[in-house]
Amino acid sequence: MAVLRSLASFRLMTGRQLQQLHITSDQPATSARRGRAVLKRLTELGAVVRLERQIGGEHGGSESLIYTLSGLGQSVLALDADSDVHVPRGRMIWDTKPAFQNHLLAIADLYVELHALDAQGQLELLQFETEPAAWRWFAGPAGGRQAVKPDAFVALGVGDFEQQAFVEIDRGTESRPTIARKCRRYVDYWQSGQEQQRSGVFPKVWWLTSKPRWAARIADVIASLPAAHQPLFGVGLAAQGAELLRRLDDAGGQP
Repeated sequence: MAVLRSLASFRLMTGRQLQQLHITSDQPATSARRGRAVLKRLTELGAVVRLERQIGGEHGGSESLIYTLSGLGQSVLALDADSDVHVPRGRMIWDTKPAFQNHLLAIADLYVELHALDAQGQLELLQFETEPAAWRWFAGPAGGRQAVKPDAFVALGVGDFEQQAFVEIDRGTESRPTIARKCRRYVDYWQSGQEQQRSGVFPKVWWLTSKPRWAARIADVIASLPAAHQPLFGVGLAAQGAELLRRLDDAGGQP
């Protein structure tokens, strides 16, 4: 059931990600074997679907296989009184393009990394919301209903402090005008004061991407914003995302 809940939250996950979250053992080989057995059983029951493509190609091994909920798995979760996750409906995820699938896997990677740091006692993972739970609706400057739609909302306990962040995962697909438009929407949300009333601070907006040149492009867009708005945002490599989110010197997003 824990595996099904994770797949409901992130829509797609690799065998490696699910193993790291839900299979514990002092021996890596034992964890891998148990993980394969659990996913094989869920696949045979029809609760999950294994996608044809693998991360890393045919030589990536069983841990690189990608899984998602089946219709049966969705129905099982919908009947689970203990499940508080949003159960996706509609178009099945295996019909989507690889670029979108990779985007979802990158979000799951960040969660897995934060979960590992929590298990090591380096931080406390207080909250990790994916879309649509992470989205925020508010009255825009002209009075119309607007939304910011981050890929995730994260709250971390670091020592005596709580870190909050909105996370945007960019895989080089967003144009400069699109990035600028999204940044302006976050500025509008900050100026509305709605999030501050909700939690007392405005979360920092972290743009995380996988290549330095993409990070540089986003940084250029942020640098073009008014000086008062730039502290709302941070940019970095996704591989360093968990470390960036927990840094106390980057706390808040409150300029």
